[in-house]
Amino acid sequence: MSTATAAAAPGAAAPPRRPGLFRTAWRYHRTKIGVVLTAAVLLVAAVGPFVSPYSPTAMAGTPNATGIDGALFGTDDVGRDVFSRFLHGGYTLVAIAVLSALAGVAAGAVIGIVAGYLRNWADEVLMRTNDMLLAFPQLVLALLLLSILGPQVWLIVVIIAVSHANRVARVVREATLKVVEQDFVKSAEAIGLPRWRIMASEILPNITSPLLVELGLRITYSVGTIATLSFLGMGLQPPTADWGLMINEGRVAITVQPWAVVLPVVAVAVLTIGANLITDGLSRASIGIDRGVEK
Repeated sequence: MSTATAAAAPGAAAPPRRPGLFRTAWRYHRTKIGVVLTAAVLLVAAVGPFVSPYSPTAMAGTPNATGIDGALFGTDDVGRDVFSRFLHGGYTLVAIAVLSALAGVAAGAVIGIVAGYLRNWADEVLMRTNDMLLAFPQLVLALLLLSILGPQVWLIVVIIAVSHANRVARVVREATLKVVEQDFVKSAEAIGLPRWRIMASEILPNITSPLLVELGLRITYSVGTIATLSFLGMGLQPPTADWGLMINEGRVAITVQPWAVVLPVVAVAVLTIGANLITDGLSRASIGIDRGVEK
């Protein structure tokens, strides 16, 4: 029983059914454009490794050369095919970004729901600890830990997920505080349902809208953070094909061979814009903004 229901009078017409969040968001042009842009980049990331003409580490010609037969966008600073590395470089970036965002949103949702529902000493401990972690800049903390423990994929996922969880927890706690005052939660408490079950079956389903919006935002931030770490040399390490690492490797010879930088920059920008448009559509749908919606 996630919502309160009232018995309808005999013969009364059923109330109109409100469209779901995704259906409402899809009516916005920005959402459709965001889906197209995001799907294009994800398609490149997923299919690219299977259609690349070369291995991402194979030599295709002289360094920083253009106009080479079989190398559509030339070669990078050590003679590898730029296009092949671009096709291979998105899978790891997207996979780590999605995994980090999912882990961060899941952890933040648990912290926020527990803090917002219990509202006792647990709320104070969780949120004050959360405030302490928020005081550290995300990128500086990531660089510090990676410089100490070394750039490893699992550590990158954990660092980004923790930084996301702190911010998601605050949003989820505020959403939970509004839900716990609803009648269906009071009814569940009155019949003696365990607290964990109330949080899982009564509160969580009613805060999915802000959670989906946060997930979209966190994926966007994850992509930017991972690309930045790779550019600074603290992300994925050579000879791994990664868009952020490609930007770092190609920046020295950008005037001679710009494609090594242009391709990954455009891909990251398109993915970021697309995810932001989808998130904005979901946000508008969740709060009921109808301006600009197709009727």
